[in-house]
Amino acid sequence: MFNYFDFLTGSHFNDGKTSRHKFDGWSLEGRDPRVIQSLMPIGEWLYRNYFRVTTDGWHHVPTDGGMLMVGSHNGGLLAPDTLMFMYDWFQHFGPERLTYGLMHPNVWMVPFYSRLTVQLGALRAEPKMAIAALQRGAAVLVYPGGAEDLWRPHSMRHQIYFAGRKGFIKLALREGVPIVPAISKGAHDTLIILADFYKQLRQLHEWGMPWFLGFDPMVFPIYLGLPWGLAIGPLPNIPLPVPIHTRICAPIVFERYGRAAASDRDYVDACYEKVCNQMQTELDRLVIGLSGIES
Repeated sequence: MFNYFDFLTGSHFNDGKTSRHKFDGWSLEGRDPRVIQSLMPIGEWLYRNYFRVTTDGWHHVPTDGGMLMVGSHNGGLLAPDTLMFMYDWFQHFGPERLTYGLMHPNVWMVPFYSRLTVQLGALRAEPKMAIAALQRGAAVLVYPGGAEDLWRPHSMRHQIYFAGRKGFIKLALREGVPIVPAISKGAHDTLIILADFYKQLRQLHEWGMPWFLGFDPMVFPIYLGLPWGLAIGPLPNIPLPVPIHTRICAPIVFERYGRAAASDRDYVDACYEKVCNQMQTELDRLVIGLSGIES
């Protein structure tokens, strides 16, 4: 019987050096379908009883081959719509189908958590890792907006916000893979983000104030949520049990691919606008209750 505690503590590894490398985010080998399967009952309870998820559009996902799943982050540090998307993915395709997610390097500052995310398929958000996964024929999940998207104010909850980051476009063009958008509504209501004061905090840092523990938080939100009531800073929260709806949109295929296309700044900009506009259109439809666009 698979013992998840033993797996987390690494007791089944004989070589500690190998174990550390496997879980540092620079390897494709840390992902473990047994760990994914062991956590599915927890995901199912959250999916059916806590967030009461509804979902559609899964017929849009290609049955095989590399693809870039592009999502918009919601709901603070825990990003509950991402967790529910992952549960849905594994329900539809099983834990064996190669799937990876790109995560910010700061995650590896928390060893226990980073180890778990690697077991679920996390890789460092570095081009060479994404390319290696795509060349294996994997689906790669990326949230270009990052922390700024996660902690955008509640007034922006129905906006696609990628903070101008276009690396995912260059990646898709270079590797010749489709972009499959994933959107959701509800998750950004699991807490109420009032504002982000990172610019002011950054100014204080430039005037000489050191970062706490040497860590640049990238965002500094003020929000209402559990368990703090009023929270200051990107603190972890307990999401409110708000219903979430996730939608997989039709794949976006561009006219040109290859290194030349990925190096063409104007073309990259045009592709970026196309993705943002199509995702925003579909999110607008989802918010007002319209069904998905059929391909």
